Amino acid sequence: MDILTDIILRAGRSAVELALFVLLPVMVVMLSLMRLLEAKGVLDRLVHVVAPVVKPAGLTGLGVFAALQINFVSFAAPVATLTMMETRGASDRHLAATLAMVMAMAQANTSFPMIAMGLDFGTTLAFSIIGGLIAAAVTYHGFARTLSSQEGPVDETLHHRVAEDAKGVLDVINRAGAEAFKIAIGAIPMLVLALVAVQALRTSGAIGLLTHFLAPALTAVAIDPALILPTLTKYVGGGTAMMGVMDEMLKNGSATIGMLNRSAGFLIHPLDVPGVAVLISAGRRVAGVWKPAALGAAVGIVVRAAGHVLLS
Repeated sequence: MDILTDIILRAGRSAVELALFVLLPVMVVMLSLMRLLEAKGVLDRLVHVVAPVVKPAGLTGLGVFAALQINFVSFAAPVATLTMMETRGASDRHLAATLAMVMAMAQANTSFPMIAMGLDFGTTLAFSIIGGLIAAAVTYHGFARTLSSQEGPVDETLHHRVAEDAKGVLDVINRAGAEAFKIAIGAIPMLVLALVAVQALRTSGAIGLLTHFLAPALTAVAIDPALILPTLTKYVGGGTAMMGVMDEMLKNGSATIGMLNRSAGFLIHPLDVPGVAVLISAGRRVAGVWKPAALGAAVGIVVRAAGHVLLS
């Protein structure tokens, strides 16, 4: 019982420190910047310029906005945009392409805090965009080609707050701060549970046993066996849980910054159990296209993973 109590207390301390001293400050700054650009109309103009370029990949103006949200806000931010697309008449085929893109891209709530751990954000963002566009294209033209392309009267107007004076700017910043605080506090339970599970598996010897059996096969294909733990954590507990595990591994020396950057392509994205569950909550039709979207996203993630390995 003393061992379990010690594991829980150490995991809780690590989770709170990571959420409040790493995740919260980064998300406050980035969300404030994102919301200010949104309020000033900069993102509207960017979407207007980029939308025609990405149209061949099966993306619309709202799809571009979803890409900005996943890369610069959090993995849950595109849910509102996907809901908007569904209710505003976007076709099932366009919904699948947009969902695939979102699931293949790097989630800001994980990538930004991990910059402090040594993550190369420029490379991560570049391959996030490349992987997301490939995921959308192969979904729209391949996995989702049998879905309906019929669209209703689509309204792609982006409704958001404006910041025309000092009071408006302050209001946007305050709301962004509150949003960042909600994200950080909401991450604590998953972080605690993930770190407790990891410490328990380590203490029991389960991780060591699994690593022993898989190490020869992984080494044969040039994969570091140390990635077993963060990979299991990521796909079961989500990106935030993986971030907590990776932080612990970097601190105790069982992981390196090089390994972090080489693995970023297949570890930082919302194609995991919690991520998919949140994203398909956007609406009935969004949930109905998750299978072809997941297949397309997997292609995009493979491209991202290969890119990180080659450049890191």
